[in-house]
Amino acid sequence: MWDLVVVGGGPAGSAAALRAAQLRPGARVLLLDKDDFPRDKACGDGIAAHARDELALLGLPDVLDDYRPVRRLAVVSPGGARVEATVARPNHVVPRKVFDARLVEAARDRGVEVRRHRVRALETRGGHVVLDGTVPARAVVAADGANSVMRRLIGVPPAAARHVAIAVRGYADVPAGDETQFIAMQREGWPAYAWSFPVGDGTANVGYGMLLPNLRATGRPGRDVLHGRLADLLPGLPARDLRAHHLPLSTGRPIPGAGRVLLAGDAAGLINPLTGEGIYYAVLSGRLAAEAALQTPGTPLPAYRRALRAALGRHLRTTDALAFAARSPSFLDAAVTTAARRPEVFDLLTEVGLGAGTVPLSVALAVTGHWVTAGRWRRGFSAT
Repeated sequence: MWDLVVVGGGPAGSAAALRAAQLRPGARVLLLDKDDFPRDKACGDGIAAHARDELALLGLPDVLDDYRPVRRLAVVSPGGARVEATVARPNHVVPRKVFDARLVEAARDRGVEVRRHRVRALETRGGHVVLDGTVPARAVVAADGANSVMRRLIGVPPAAARHVAIAVRGYADVPAGDETQFIAMQREGWPAYAWSFPVGDGTANVGYGMLLPNLRATGRPGRDVLHGRLADLLPGLPARDLRAHHLPLSTGRPIPGAGRVLLAGDAAGLINPLTGEGIYYAVLSGRLAAEAALQTPGTPLPAYRRALRAALGRHLRTTDALAFAARSPSFLDAAVTTAARRPEVFDLLTEVGLGAGTVPLSVALAVTGHWVTAGRWRRGFSAT
């Protein structure tokens, strides 16, 4: 009998396995993934300061030290307003092929057994869960991504299409000295944006994303739309290794599990609806899921929900509200214009977009005041 089985070896799953081994050395922990590592994963590759804090808590404070910090962030709003500044705490950009493999190896080093295995069936037998008829566990953390098989097996429906984005990601050559993460929002098809995140080795992760219903509404093949708009918005950065991926946004997050099975990361719909950031949420939720699974194995879901609420409740309510307001691209114009004038607003919005920040009333009023004074609110909300 396994004390904990984790399905999925991405940041959420590895964090769960690492935390379990950290909390209870000698516990029987099994990590399953359908692929061998290293393996590529379509993602923006950005790892912000909050995620690094979680990695340090897991005993991995130096896991990113050989990658150069990225200290500048530039954002262009749908209407062309621009802000560029130094972030309060630097970010990192680490290809998932490298990052995920490092986390899996760290878990293996702590005694976690890692197997290549694709889960196809789940049943509950008495006081435990059995995967594929042969893998019994006291509790399971399901961290198998946006198209989670485990979520389907426990009967939790996927997010509605209006809460799902789709993005294409590739890599492009950039000057070795490029140290600025760049986000260019686009009014056409809003909400939509392109990005360029320099890795530090002369390449950058580049991509373009938009809401799935808006992509479908174009009536054109998704590949043509995504690849074409990426090329239009970043004309000097021809991309290679383009891969598409779905992003279930936190505005449509489901109940995070059922019984002894807990959903974490993308499987739990934990992706920031404003920026598409998901690695911080993944590592955090994986850690919290492991804590609940080990400390209350008979009824882990209530403990896990309480922990998620304590860690992210106010933040997720903030991003829900901002995602609704941001249906009007002019609201983002006002937010970026305000951030360009007030460094403290830039820092707060960065915390909301990349971490667990909330927006104080004074900042909300400043942005709304600029929005109303400029008359942009009269343009209404774009359909989503």
